[in-house]
Amino acid sequence: MTGRFTPRLAGWPIDPIVRRLRTLSKISEMEEALVRALSDRRERHAPGEELIVEGQGARRPRFVVAGWAARQRVLPDGRRQIFSLILPGDSLGLAQRSAPPAPWSVVALTALETVDAEPALDAANDGRAPGLAQAFAASMHEEGRLLLDHMVRLGQQTAYERVAHFLLELQRRLQIAGLGDSQRFPLPLTQEMLADTLGLSIVHVNRTLQQLRRERLIELRSGVAILLQPQTLRDVAAYEAAPPRRPAAAPPLRRQMESSPA
Repeated sequence: MTGRFTPRLAGWPIDPIVRRLRTLSKISEMEEALVRALSDRRERHAPGEELIVEGQGARRPRFVVAGWAARQRVLPDGRRQIFSLILPGDSLGLAQRSAPPAPWSVVALTALETVDAEPALDAANDGRAPGLAQAFAASMHEEGRLLLDHMVRLGQQTAYERVAHFLLELQRRLQIAGLGDSQRFPLPLTQEMLADTLGLSIVHVNRTLQQLRRERLIELRSGVAILLQPQTLRDVAAYEAAPPRRPAAAPPLRRQMESSPA
């Protein structure tokens, strides 16, 4: 099944995209209006749908309005490693036409709604939207930092530390998008998805979540996670939420995007 464009489809508010861009750069009223106008053309994707195929070159730039997706690679025997999660407010495919083949696939983990980001990307590239150009550059830096954090999480942390660190990261990202607060946020992931993200078995994920619950550090209720003792979790995971970086000046966007994630 492939996504379908639906003109002027009433859907989820586009606010998560605007909120995230504001954390990355100062955008003008004109730039915000340009982003909000993207809501006129939406695309819906079913869980499991492949938005970007591994090895694919050119792909359409999009913003995620609602739902969760993953950058992943699947081995021939079916084992899967999720490299990063794409949440509401995030972008994908910004590298666009000149991009090298994608080194991973992007798959919808839940029902997903996206909007076409090409008008915003074109305005950033041709100088009409310098604030958006700066936000896109900062977004690529942030994606790289999150990927490095994930490498350290997988390579050096215990299962207990990994789960704590991952939950703190999700809380911060979703709060920025306006979809959670300092303790509570949506968590529509199955334990299998958590296992594929954190490099653990499903049994180990379940055991670790139960331990965090017994110690009254977290609660999980019907797709919602609650961090009962955030500071204790930060101490356990050595978690530091670095603020998104705002480059002093936005270099040519296309040149930067040649090596950026999908």
